[in-house]
Amino acid sequence: MRCTIVLLAWLASNALAFGADADKPADFMTAMPPIMANLRTAASYARTGNVALAQIETDEAVARWKQLASSTNPLPALAPADLSGFLDRGRDRLTAITGALDRGDNAAAGRELLAIRQAFHALRRQAGLYDLGDCIFEIAPAMETLRLAAIRYGDRPASANAEETIAAASAFRDRLQRCNEWANGEIAAQGEFRRLIDGAIASSGEIAHAAMAGDGPLVHRYLIELQSFAQLLDFRYG
Repeated sequence: MRCTIVLLAWLASNALAFGADADKPADFMTAMPPIMANLRTAASYARTGNVALAQIETDEAVARWKQLASSTNPLPALAPADLSGFLDRGRDRLTAITGALDRGDNAAAGRELLAIRQAFHALRRQAGLYDLGDCIFEIAPAMETLRLAAIRYGDRPASANAEETIAAASAFRDRLQRCNEWANGEIAAQGEFRRLIDGAIASSGEIAHAAMAGDGPLVHRYLIELQSFAQLLDFRYG
């Protein structure tokens, strides 16, 4: 609790300080979203085998990370050790990502990219911060649970596997609806967001109906569709 209060106080004081002087570097929470956007894009490119584009995004993230680290080092007296550790570990992970992409090891790069993003969202939670991006990021485990359940159902369409798929689809749908509620008015009104979130919510219901009907091929089709929705939601809003 004490660490959380200190982190919130540090974030608030820095936001005021940086806002008062436009020539100073951006504060931590302002500077991080562009870096996270680079990392989301790099992860998408690495997943699809576009190594050169993943490297460009990673290089941009590295440059921004160095600027961020220099602007918060030495850290203010009230800055928690967790923030310093986050920056140090992030730097090391970015180095590992660069090396993995250079070697053509996209899987290793993807793991490190995910680890940085997980650490950032964990830091936000510790600071009591939460928004649509955090919610979207958190749908990945539910999507993975649904993916595994649907695969098991496809391999053996038994009643137990159908029930597992239906339950996983329901949990995923609940997550999506929660994220829909977290969207602010501007985002909620965007046509792209509506197509993605409404499409994913609808398909999560359809995959459950397909499992109930014993239609394995249709379950597989909706699984592919849902994975696409989840990836696009993360890419655009995670």
